Amino acid sequence: MTDTGARSETAMLDMKLEIVVLPVSDVDRAKRFYGDLGWRLDADFADGDDFRVIQYTPPGSPTSVIFGKNVTAAVPGSAQGLYLIVSDIEAARDALLRRGVEIGEVFHGGDGVYVGPDEPYLFGRIRVNGPDPDHSSYRSFVSFSDPDGNGWLFQEITTRLPGRIDSTATSFASAQDLASAMRRASVAHGEHEKRTGGQRDENWPDWYAAYMVAEQAGDPLPL
Repeated sequence: MTDTGARSETAMLDMKLEIVVLPVSDVDRAKRFYGDLGWRLDADFADGDDFRVIQYTPPGSPTSVIFGKNVTAAVPGSAQGLYLIVSDIEAARDALLRRGVEIGEVFHGGDGVYVGPDEPYLFGRIRVNGPDPDHSSYRSFVSFSDPDGNGWLFQEITTRLPGRIDSTATSFASAQDLASAMRRASVAHGEHEKRTGGQRDENWPDWYAAYMVAEQAGDPLPL
């Protein structure tokens, strides 16, 4: 088979990232931490005294994390820049605060503004306090760490870059994500009605649906 043929065949195969390995020093402490986040416990399997693996899955995530004893040779705390994508950065932060998790303040990237000695792998050292003023997708962050120092980052995304999402397969990870999408559509629809003379739009469900699908897929939004 030619190289071109091999590449074409590989491109047709689904390759789903499902597991991220976390290096931890205290398995039970890590289990308590990730359980306290509200993540789903999928497995806690041991084989004698030399092997144990625990798997957790964040809400709405297709990818899980595993950690345990003799699961990885990596140094505990060396997993950094682990992104958790959310549709409402401040709601995500508040949810962890209510669970007693220590978490930083929401920030966004700045131009030439140095804010604090933050980890360079968590969106660099140039940070400005507060969310992105326009709440633009990919621009607002907040970071936290597990007890070993493995570094996590919430990133707010409401509209994907074009081509990132199949517009024929729109989905929402949770009722909260769906509600947030509906609220954004409601605001946009209000502007739509202003442009059409302030008349009530009897077909607003169709407009909402088209807006929400286009927003998630990164396609042009309806006017």
